[in-house]
Amino acid sequence: MSLEVGIVVPTLGTRPDYLRECLKSIRLAGKSHINLVAPDVFDGASLISEGLVDQVTADPKAGLSEAINVGINSLPERVTLVNWLGDDDILRPGTFETLASQFSDSSVVLVYGHCDYIDDTGLKMWSSPTGQFAANILKFGPDLIPQPGALFRRDAFEEIGGLSSSFGWAFDFDMLIKLSKIGKLKFVPITVSGFRWHSDSLTVRARWKSVGEASKVRRSHLPAFLKPISFLWELPVVLATYLAGLRVNRLALKVKSNGNS
Repeated sequence: MSLEVGIVVPTLGTRPDYLRECLKSIRLAGKSHINLVAPDVFDGASLISEGLVDQVTADPKAGLSEAINVGINSLPERVTLVNWLGDDDILRPGTFETLASQFSDSSVVLVYGHCDYIDDTGLKMWSSPTGQFAANILKFGPDLIPQPGALFRRDAFEEIGGLSSSFGWAFDFDMLIKLSKIGKLKFVPITVSGFRWHSDSLTVRARWKSVGEASKVRRSHLPAFLKPISFLWELPVVLATYLAGLRVNRLALKVKSNGNS
């Protein structure tokens, strides 16, 4: 079976410049089917006519996780490898071919690479500290697998029931742990994507809540006998993850300050 890529881009349509940059980057990443999930009032006809998207799907108005679920579920049947990308994030040119080639091993359900943190102008500030070790520590440590820098099997996504609507921020982390239970998560040493770190980002605006929710996700997947003592490692992981976010925030402010000077 040929492996075709499908990318879902959920959007409210309120950041048109970022959205166009996002869509153009997906095209440059390689051949794919782009499904834009947007409110009913959003007119995507011009984006379709320009070749930036292949279809527009109505947002179900049930939260981000459900918008992504609907977007993936409505992709053409021929699409076998999927992911979603925030409308302010970007992909790096030519990366789909490298990621897709790793699925020749049928036990692999997700392939991921590096993700750059970029500022609101697209300038690189930081690169994600990831590697194969990130898959090994997933159930007990911080989530170091960058979701924007990945592709995963559509049938595996369907097998785990898609994204859980129980989580507002860490539904991607929950998905990664569930996928790790049914197959291999494989790292490739290339930079796949750029995550835009700015004040309007969902993760940045609710940093403490997202870190706390990630802890809840980890504990929900622990064996029952470990849950009572999970505080022994959860507190250090939560604090380290939160402080890492603060460091990126300070770096973003420094980069912005230098750019304005």
